[in-house]
Amino acid sequence: MRKVLIIDTSVLCVWLQVPGMLDCGPQRDKWTHERIVEKIEASRAEGALLVLPLATIIETGNHITRHADCYNTAMRLSEKIRECANGDSPWAAFVEQAELWTTERLIQLADNWPILAARAISIGDATIKDVASYYLDMGRHVEILTGDQGLQEELPEIRTLPRRRAARTQ
Repeated sequence: MRKVLIIDTSVLCVWLQVPGMLDCGPQRDKWTHERIVEKIEASRAEGALLVLPLATIIETGNHITRHADCYNTAMRLSEKIRECANGDSPWAAFVEQAELWTTERLIQLADNWPILAARAISIGDATIKDVASYYLDMGRHVEILTGDQGLQEELPEIRTLPRRRAARTQ
């Protein structure tokens, strides 16, 4: 089973070395640039598919533009976007996520997000959860690489999905 590594905004900002965002996560589980590079390289060596959700791109771009000298960092993000758009290995092409942006799926998001918002889950995190569920439904092992404590708290719910589905189909 091919592993899927979904990259969240907090980790992408540290990986790209966005000014003011040189680490993320709680003190007991701090993500630094070096740790992220090691994790991504190890995942690539294992044959993992790297996924960059649209929400991650938008949020990271917003963080980058908050700095006066943002050109070089924006270029690093642009390189990742191109790699994803082209589906350059090990990146998943954006077309794999197109199903998540249909009219029906956007209406589902609109219907479900207020409940998530009441639990302090951002709309970006809600869509990242949808990306994780999409790959889980394909039978993939999914990991969200994040330093975001709020999204991290949602991971046990996401991780249990394949086991429940597998139990029903067997």
